[in-house]
Amino acid sequence: MGAQRWVNLGFVKFQSSDLAKLFFPMFITYYFLHDSEQTEPKPITYGLPLAITALSFLLILKQPDLGTALILLGSGSVMLWIMGLPARFFMFAALFVLVTAPISWHILKPYQKKRILVFMGQGDRNKERYQIEQSKIAVGSGGLWGKGIGQGTQNKLSFLPESRTDFIFSVICEESGFFGALFVIILYIILFLQIFRLIMTISSIFPQLMCLGLLMPILLSAIINIGMVLDLLPVVGIPLPFMSYGITHIWTSFASLGCINSVTCQRYAQDLAS
Repeated sequence: MGAQRWVNLGFVKFQSSDLAKLFFPMFITYYFLHDSEQTEPKPITYGLPLAITALSFLLILKQPDLGTALILLGSGSVMLWIMGLPARFFMFAALFVLVTAPISWHILKPYQKKRILVFMGQGDRNKERYQIEQSKIAVGSGGLWGKGIGQGTQNKLSFLPESRTDFIFSVICEESGFFGALFVIILYIILFLQIFRLIMTISSIFPQLMCLGLLMPILLSAIINIGMVLDLLPVVGIPLPFMSYGITHIWTSFASLGCINSVTCQRYAQDLAS
């Protein structure tokens, strides 16, 4: 809708911010691995990773893509926290965000302000609240067992905007019902718990760090997407991993899982060799 998020090469278009989800954790891991001769990282050690995180956040926010920017910021924060960035830094950062909230409000674009106001219960049902209201209708009308695959009226009659992308979970709820949606959520939980289990079996901190950095965008995207279509979080442009239409984010998600699988396979190979 006017956002500049895609790079068009003629034969293919890709979203560069999604590639950052894949390569940013690798950069952070390489940086700390290269600096690993220090037994205790000095405060200046975190300067470059913090600068890269902030710059990436601002560039993605400029597209504008607030959702992806927040996910990258969250993933970077988790990685830096694991590498020993003091908790007081995050406390001061949270306090700074809270104090500067009135200034940040004026920086937000009009549609971003509307999304926050809609989440707080404001807006006309036929205007600002239209998308989230149609999403809740789709979720509620599915009942326990749903209307059947391909039989959802909110989707087929185009009442629900972005039904193939950001609001695909609403379509799942309408067509497969409560139990179908619950089954999808359980599959996500099993996937994330299994990956966490594999990561915890890795003995070295740096492979663990990279795997967690690759997993966090997928985990946060799933939580935020499901939360926003249920009106538990403000609406942001976050696709549902492995479900929403979009080549770049699907490829990035599978590539992230492939990298994690490669690291864990190498760990198993080392165990067998020893």
